[in-house]
Amino acid sequence: MSLSPRHTLAVWRRNAAMYQRTWKWNLLPNFFEPVFYLTAVGIGVGAYIQEMGGMTYVQFLAPGLVCVAAMNGSSYEVTYNVYVRLTYERAYDAMLTTPIEPDDVLAGEVLWAVTRSAIYGGSFYVIVVLFGLAPLPSSLLAFLVVPLVGLLFASLGIAFSLRVETIDLFSFYFTLFLTPLFLFSDVFFPLGERLSGVWLWVAELLPLLHPVRLARAAFAGQASPGLVLWDVGYCLATTAVLLLWSRRAVRRRLTS
Repeated sequence: MSLSPRHTLAVWRRNAAMYQRTWKWNLLPNFFEPVFYLTAVGIGVGAYIQEMGGMTYVQFLAPGLVCVAAMNGSSYEVTYNVYVRLTYERAYDAMLTTPIEPDDVLAGEVLWAVTRSAIYGGSFYVIVVLFGLAPLPSSLLAFLVVPLVGLLFASLGIAFSLRVETIDLFSFYFTLFLTPLFLFSDVFFPLGERLSGVWLWVAELLPLLHPVRLARAAFAGQASPGLVLWDVGYCLATTAVLLLWSRRAVRRRLTS
């Protein structure tokens, strides 16, 4: 693997410099989506639900929506933005005229997506604290989950982006992949109480379920060590496989 930390950081800095110009317009739409869900669903629907998972409904929602905010920040960066730089701006072609290699481009983009997820997830966590929904200090462990979400969905999104032929296909990624994850990954209701048998095993394949479960355990201040190891292992193993797959794709797209 031809990977240089210095060149990887150069790609990261390029993206950070571009983000400084437009951060207000990029941050607000993706950040406020989970805020709206927290207020409308948590306070509105929560008024009719006395308890869920041993807590109030809005408390149940909060840790899952932290992960959703981190997922959004990472996903938008490695889908539309990467595709535009790859296809329309030809920014990567310009980078390759320097000592930067395709591996550096991939690592730099993933690192920047993790940074974006930390901005979104961390900011939403602060909102949750201000709402009084994040018990301290145990919920601080959720900060460790946020970059894990970013890494997982950066690898998922960039693997998709490197293989699509048209930007229109991203609507399928968001509508037919991320939206079902959002709805059926323990964010709005505990899967263990509504699913059984084979469907619970199917749910274990959903990537968002694992960080949501980790974040909820952090907020609750208690967790099963075996389940934590499984959730962390799932996220890291899936990320590793997808990044190896993406490495082949990025070298083919940028050197062909």
